[in-house]
Amino acid sequence: MASPLGLTLYNLGQRREPGEDQTRPARPTGRLLWLHAPGEGLVSPMRALARRLVEEDGLPVLLTAPVPVAALPGVIIQPPPIDSPVDARVFLDHWRPEIAVFAGGQLRPAVMHETAERKIPMLVVNGKAPAFLRERDGWYPGLMRSALARFRAIMAVDEAAARAFRKGGAALSAVAVTGRMEEESAVLPGLEAERAALASLLAARPVWFAAGVSEAEEEAVLQAHRKALQHSHRLLLILMPEDPARAATLARKLEAGMGWAVAQRARDEEPEPDIEVFVVDNPAEYGLWYRLAPVTFLGGSLLGKGSVRSPMEAAALGSAILHGPRTGLAGPVFGRLGVARATRAVASASDLGDALGDLLAPDRAARLAQAAWAVASDGADVTEGILARIRAIMDGEA
Repeated sequence: MASPLGLTLYNLGQRREPGEDQTRPARPTGRLLWLHAPGEGLVSPMRALARRLVEEDGLPVLLTAPVPVAALPGVIIQPPPIDSPVDARVFLDHWRPEIAVFAGGQLRPAVMHETAERKIPMLVVNGKAPAFLRERDGWYPGLMRSALARFRAIMAVDEAAARAFRKGGAALSAVAVTGRMEEESAVLPGLEAERAALASLLAARPVWFAAGVSEAEEEAVLQAHRKALQHSHRLLLILMPEDPARAATLARKLEAGMGWAVAQRARDEEPEPDIEVFVVDNPAEYGLWYRLAPVTFLGGSLLGKGSVRSPMEAAALGSAILHGPRTGLAGPVFGRLGVARATRAVASASDLGDALGDLLAPDRAARLAQAAWAVASDGADVTEGILARIRAIMDGEA
């Protein structure tokens, strides 16, 4: 197929001499799927998709991304190829994928043209809007249209995204609104026997969890706890410092220097009825405390450098979320939760105490937690549909 003028001009601008091939792991034998996440915000749903393909279909997956990605069994993680004809050919000669799935809508014209020329089916998933790596590339005549026209299917997150793809030149029949893919599961493990034993010990006592609290926030958390105790005298604070090594020092400070009744998990002490603060220090037990506490404050978000833990962890386990204005790298996730009215934002220790007192009413905490859980579990049916489409293409049915 002859290259359109825009692509020809674009490729001339990307020309470079073949250099030494980057070191790549060996290609696994048999079929291989290629998934591409163009940025950090799309790594989680693509990891979730890769995990499903490996675990349910037994297929090896190549996942490319320009950012670091945590390892997954059965998934080969690599940087994407440079968008030039020579790099695209070297990449595809080595990996020979059976299908290519691109998230978001970032366009790599040289790579996509070479992929299509090899008759490798291409899909866009979680499509938000077509865009080039460099904004200036949009000036090449017909470049976006020629790239989008090669896709077998474009699955957009909403109607506005679908219109952007159609306007960009995608075939009308290829574009469909499917919704947003599910994020990688945030459900942390927790021993049910341990949870049940602690729940029995606490009986109907109200509990809240301050997760990953920075040293700068400790006083604010304790002020909020003291304020909430005025209305709920049996309230227990489970306190996990950001730095677990501070737990023992913090417990001594609270007990000897500030007069709190304290128990420390590391010393095998229990949160008996007279205990006001239960200091915990094992990061492997976050799942246990989210399950036990109906309300969680995410440390780092009030006076730290940003939330230490992902809000999806608490959301996935049914704990209502309180947080400050410093969301850090989890800003987009907090944004989604905020739109769904699934968290409560606070600006000070006093605000935190007021919000905590309000959420000690079980129905209010439950409503907030339910809204957050809905966001955390959103997109499961979308991912199922994408899996079905991939399987149909690989089976020659679509």
